[in-house]
Amino acid sequence: MLGKSKLVLDQNCQFHCEVYDLLRPLADDDFYELQDKPISTGAIYVVGYAQFEKHRDWLVELVESDTVKIILSQTSEGSWTMLGVLRRLRIEHLVKSKKILLITTGDMDDSWANLQFDSYMLRLYNHKENLRACDRTQEIYSKSHKPYKFLFLNGRGRPHRKYLIERFALSGILDQSLWSSLDSDTIDKHGWIDLIHQGKNLILNPRPIKYLPPQYEYDSYQDRIDSPTTDTFVKHHLFNNTWGDIYLKAEPYIDTYFSLVTETVFFYPHSLRSEKIYKPIAMGHPFIAVANCGFYRDLHKLGFKTFGHLIDESFDTIEDNQSRIERIAEVVEDLCQQDLASFLDSCHDICKYNQQRYAEARLEVREEFPDRFLNFLNQHWPNAT
Repeated sequence: MLGKSKLVLDQNCQFHCEVYDLLRPLADDDFYELQDKPISTGAIYVVGYAQFEKHRDWLVELVESDTVKIILSQTSEGSWTMLGVLRRLRIEHLVKSKKILLITTGDMDDSWANLQFDSYMLRLYNHKENLRACDRTQEIYSKSHKPYKFLFLNGRGRPHRKYLIERFALSGILDQSLWSSLDSDTIDKHGWIDLIHQGKNLILNPRPIKYLPPQYEYDSYQDRIDSPTTDTFVKHHLFNNTWGDIYLKAEPYIDTYFSLVTETVFFYPHSLRSEKIYKPIAMGHPFIAVANCGFYRDLHKLGFKTFGHLIDESFDTIEDNQSRIERIAEVVEDLCQQDLASFLDSCHDICKYNQQRYAEARLEVREEFPDRFLNFLNQHWPNAT
């Protein structure tokens, strides 16, 4: 219990994140549909995105009249993507003024009242299929001759992903990778980075959908690869409107020497660690992360190790987006010219360490969250706690 204020939780949150379960021992009440229970004046409500979107005007009125305090919990979004959520809900001003607080999965600058919750770190191990895949890590290292040099998975057509696809097509290493691209277009941020070739900006050129070969796709979705669709972004079609991104299949990792992880956030200088980075960590696979400036720094703060003794990871400190993506591409191209079997062998100890650290960090995130939540409330709403 909080003491001064009643804490009321949105039960819908349990279907999108673990916040509901972790905060339930602190809560006085909960709800499944917000309008089904009388509003408790002066209470703190933790509300998920679905309920907030449904009752946006009413909740804003309650906040502005100081009837209740609201925390928006959206732990499938964070960092730059959460700013888009706030714009859609038209509540940026209320978050800036600390009238509404946030719980998200990404880091944000200090002007936003945000409690970061590393939800994607927890979710991988929620699936037995993923645990079985992780049990096959040693096969990555026992298979020294592999059909592909690196694993390169791409969903939505973000510019940093498109840059690398087109750059590697020009340099000849794209076909040496096991790669996918589930979007035939490139969304927003045109002009933030460019790839000029023969007078054309290849970032803007459409490219056909590229699925993984069926044997590398998760079993439940293999038969959907050839099923017809008119979608230009086919991820929802491929995964049959489920969260197929979360599942691990061992074969793509066994048949490649390292993962090139194109994270969701590249341009915003605050990290979002999604399932994309935690999948190679959980599998014990070496990786190069294509992400925001400081992403590696933040991984190190969590206790993970990277591969700076083998490759130049100084790109993580490059603030200019164009320069950072160019340097990452150079690092990948240089690595592909090396003895990758030797590189993989040299990564083994760090990958094994990261797997162990991942298991420990998951427990820490769960155990520490209730106290972090109380400290967060005390920081921003001391009179309520």
